[in-house]
Amino acid sequence: MALRNTVALLVGLVALFHTWGAWAIVEVNMEDKVEVSIKETAQITCMYTSDEGSGGMVIEWFYVTRSGDKQRIYHQDPVSNTVDKGTPYMDRINVSTATGVVVLTISDVQVEDEREFTCRIKGLTDGSGEGRTKLRVFATPERPTIEAVETGVSVDKFEPSKIGTCEVKNGYPRPNVTWYRDNMPLLSSPGDTIIEFRTTTESNGLLSVVSELSRKVVKEDKNAKFYCEVNYFVPGATQMTESAPITITIYYPSTEVYIWVESPKGKIKEGDVVELRCTGNGNDPSALLSIKHTRSGETWETDTAQINATRINSGEYECQIVDTESFESLTNTTEVFVNYLDPAVVVPEQPAMVLQGKDVMATCNAVSSLQTETTWFKDGEEISKGHTLILTNATFDTSGTYTCVVSVTELEDMQTNGTLIVHVQGPPQIRKDRTVIETVNREVDLKCHVRGYPVPTIIWTAGGKVSKGFQKVTENGVESVLKVQVTSDMTAVCNASNEYGSDTSTFNIKAIAHTTTQATSTTTTTTISNPSVKTETAKPPKKVKKESNGVIIAVVIICLLLLAVLGSVLYFLYKKGKICGRSGKQDLTKSNKDNIVVEMKSDNTEEAILLGVNGEKQPQSHQ
Repeated sequence: MALRNTVALLVGLVALFHTWGAWAIVEVNMEDKVEVSIKETAQITCMYTSDEGSGGMVIEWFYVTRSGDKQRIYHQDPVSNTVDKGTPYMDRINVSTATGVVVLTISDVQVEDEREFTCRIKGLTDGSGEGRTKLRVFATPERPTIEAVETGVSVDKFEPSKIGTCEVKNGYPRPNVTWYRDNMPLLSSPGDTIIEFRTTTESNGLLSVVSELSRKVVKEDKNAKFYCEVNYFVPGATQMTESAPITITIYYPSTEVYIWVESPKGKIKEGDVVELRCTGNGNDPSALLSIKHTRSGETWETDTAQINATRINSGEYECQIVDTESFESLTNTTEVFVNYLDPAVVVPEQPAMVLQGKDVMATCNAVSSLQTETTWFKDGEEISKGHTLILTNATFDTSGTYTCVVSVTELEDMQTNGTLIVHVQGPPQIRKDRTVIETVNREVDLKCHVRGYPVPTIIWTAGGKVSKGFQKVTENGVESVLKVQVTSDMTAVCNASNEYGSDTSTFNIKAIAHTTTQATSTTTTTTISNPSVKTETAKPPKKVKKESNGVIIAVVIICLLLLAVLGSVLYFLYKKGKICGRSGKQDLTKSNKDNIVVEMKSDNTEEAILLGVNGEKQPQSHQ
């Protein structure tokens, strides 16, 4: 009976145990995903609850392979914990536990770590639980680069043309690229806009994206700015970056054509280099431009024409542009006028002849396309304004050369000039009665200036001889020069005559004898009597200073003193008997040769003073 009760008890305990184990519960909770940036550390948390408590739990971590299999990387039981060998995580994981919490730490996260990780918790009974977390890995891409198409894009193309390429490198997950035109996003549209993408996986597992934009352009795209925007993911957010903008060259046909004078600005005159420019409002490198002078038919097959302007270049110029694809042409014209100024014409053409006291009238004109003004000059000075010059009551001073300058008032450097020569007819006029003082045996030039027209004939009479001298015609008449050798006082006469009369001038030449110091003389020339002409005046000969006599007297006195000293010495020796073997006194009056007598004259007296050898004054008996 007892044995039967014991067996029943054991069977009941086993049945109770199995009944209790079947009802044991293990619950595991994990996040759906964990996000981490590449090369950083990821932490995956596994939280669990169990009726058995945490002391006897078995903990295991797995990752899901690309084929979908589970690969264990960690095992822990109440006795030990182990990191499985031969997995990518054997050196990069660490597991920490606490009551109801298990944390898997993965260091140096790579793109390949983006996968699902499983946490399994098993109790002492058959109860167990699992949780899964997806590890998300992120890499920030480089800034996008953009390249525009190198050649221009034509609006005449029927299919979309390539605009540019945008590239973004080394991002994860795949960055998104959006194209913009002037801040407006572009969307693919058949036949109008095409946006293509190409993704490349780099050796490090990161992704690079290349996007190409093609578009059917219009004229308004010539100034548009195109760029690409890149959106990429980071843990818990989305960020954006933009490329630099690009512009593209748009080719489009002209709808209008223009022609104008590029230079010079303002009015054109003969001699200018004229530059004409021709252009259309389109941008078509294949279009043909030409410029044509409609009057002469001269053509330039370029957009620029340069002309050395003359009046025959005036007229209409036509600019033509031809589209080489459609062969349509556009034209426009401009008018060019070349201003001119003909040479000045002076009337009378020949030298103007006028009698003394009469009036002279002359005109100066030049044919011009613009308004002109005339200014008259004589000897560089302005004397009159206007096309007509009137000279009243003509005198010999009226004779000369007059210049008229015709200038265009609107163009400063456009002018011409002419010349008028005026001869005033009348009898000769010369200066009279001039005296020339010269030293003898000198040659003097006598000049006779004569005004009058026709040119007077000049005859010289000097020293009984008749001569023409050397004559030179001047603007105011004639000048004659006669060379005269002065030997004594003489008279020379200049006689000038023409068909209207004659005139004479007398030159009185006074000869001056030579002196110790030769005096300097000045030659006086005779000119015509004209208040406006400066004449040379005769200068008196310089006075000779009588300093030579004083110098001679000083020299004589010095010589006398030397002779007196010498005589005293000789006399002393003679008295002592040292000369000629004689001694004693000797009569000084025995011989005139023994006396030294000098006569001195001064400017104040003519008295003669006789000096003896001792320098004393001698009595009259010794003279």
